[in-house]
Amino acid sequence: MTKVRLQTRFLALLLAGVLGVTVTTLLVVRRAIGHQIHAEISSDLTNSVLTFRAFQTEREATLSHTAELLADLPTVKALMTTEDTATIQDASNRTWQLSGSDLLVLASPDAKIRAVHATTKTLEAASVQEAITRFIHVPANTEWWFLNGHLYEVFLRPIYFGRSGENRPLGILALGYDIDQTLATQVSRVTGSEVTFLYGDSIVASTIESLKREEFVRRAHGFNAVATHDPQDVQLRDERYVGSSVKLTSADAPDVRLTVLKSYDEAAARFRGLYRILVGIGILSLLGISLLAFIIFRRYTRPLEKLVAGVRALGKGDFAYPLDAHGNDELAEATASFIRMRDDLQQAQRKLLESERLATIGRMASSISHDLRHQLTSVVANSEFLSEPDLDQEQSEELYQEIRDAVGRMTDLIDSLLEFSKGRDTLSLSYMSVEDTMQHAIRSVLKHPSVQDVAINLSCRGRREGWFDSNKLERVFYNLILNACQAVIPGLGRVDVKIQEQAQSLEIRISDNGAGIPEHLHQKIFEPFVSHAKEHGIGLGLTIGQMLLEQHGGTIKLESSSPGGTTFQVILPLDSAQEAEAPDDVSSVSSGNV
Repeated sequence: MTKVRLQTRFLALLLAGVLGVTVTTLLVVRRAIGHQIHAEISSDLTNSVLTFRAFQTEREATLSHTAELLADLPTVKALMTTEDTATIQDASNRTWQLSGSDLLVLASPDAKIRAVHATTKTLEAASVQEAITRFIHVPANTEWWFLNGHLYEVFLRPIYFGRSGENRPLGILALGYDIDQTLATQVSRVTGSEVTFLYGDSIVASTIESLKREEFVRRAHGFNAVATHDPQDVQLRDERYVGSSVKLTSADAPDVRLTVLKSYDEAAARFRGLYRILVGIGILSLLGISLLAFIIFRRYTRPLEKLVAGVRALGKGDFAYPLDAHGNDELAEATASFIRMRDDLQQAQRKLLESERLATIGRMASSISHDLRHQLTSVVANSEFLSEPDLDQEQSEELYQEIRDAVGRMTDLIDSLLEFSKGRDTLSLSYMSVEDTMQHAIRSVLKHPSVQDVAINLSCRGRREGWFDSNKLERVFYNLILNACQAVIPGLGRVDVKIQEQAQSLEIRISDNGAGIPEHLHQKIFEPFVSHAKEHGIGLGLTIGQMLLEQHGGTIKLESSSPGGTTFQVILPLDSAQEAEAPDDVSSVSSGNV
């Protein structure tokens, strides 16, 4: 697993916090500006509607007064008295041009059209006739006429013979003004918004782009026609608008509406520079805080890194790793405490090693002195017996042999100590039989005073000759078999030794039926001075055996050990260069009980 440094964690957490605060601040500012823009646009739209209402009221008053003046003109009254349609059509043309209107209609009192003048050449008389007829049934001073795709605001006045109070009508005058693109442009310029006039679902005039008009018609139903209604958001293609709508007709009249729109995106674009500045300030703040945090963290994490390195060095046994405790903060105090702890630990370890060394030397000296004393006692006793004058030749020979064996065991003990102290030594290789060496070791073990009533069985299979150092192998075998014999119960003990040829090697297994080796010693059994269940053992037998086998290129291991049996496995490589062959037979040698 990849390790993350503490400094990196702190810096990452700080940067994450600063980044979060910066992003949150930018989002809050952007949202606040967005609400402010929306509020300003809504206020502008409300003002635009109020401005148009004032403009429309003043315009309607002017146009209504113009219609009234035209209806009272003597020339108009004189024309209507002729009741001749052609005369009225021709003579009223001059009056229409002077009025400045887009539509002039003169009709008889029964709504029969006498003259029609319009800027639109495609105006149909039938639609005009239908519109003027409504005035008879529903009299009104102002109406909205939608004729052949054109919307007119029409001001109607009756024409009287004489004074209007005498109630002698000569006809009807209708003066209309076209709600066209020119008017929409003027209103757009006055209100500072996009303007659209609608008659029902039809766009009469609009300053909106032509590509957006169809989508606007579909969304126009969402606008409330009440002027006091709050402005609403509308999306036209890829641009956002805020819009408001006002109804220009009364409740029972045809639906004529004015809709004003302001682009939200266009208004928000003015703040893009501010957003960039805020983002730049945020990035600079993030970089500045990162640099400052790195310097501060480095100031405190560098001693911490040194302390961690000192802990790791201590774990590897290095007590001399340089550490300095500067300052008076908690980290310096922790470093000083660690240095004191390390020094105390080193001192305690030295004392422990010294104590263990002295204890080991004491145990070894005790064991060696005991073994030497035991053998010297035998030498002294037998020497005293030899001084007896009445001994025959056979008795003298027997005593002499015991003295020589005791001296030999003392020599072996000294040789073990020398062997352990010398470490590796040169092998004296000779072509020999491992079986013969094993038999010599078994005979030596059977002569040991601690071995009583133990059956040792030797079995061989395959080749057992090779180039080895016979003396050193005998020492290995002697130690292993002696340990096995000392681990079993006298009278019931059994030790099995098996020699078997493997691929380019000899496998030797030495098993006993003793109590076994405790599990906590399995990993330490080959260490120096480790001994188990021996009253006077110095714990060098297996250590020396392992060393001697390694000199031969072999191995030894504890194959298994449990209550009721222990098995050691020895592997010795055979010299493949030798061409001596051994018969593939099986031989067995069994020792008698001692």
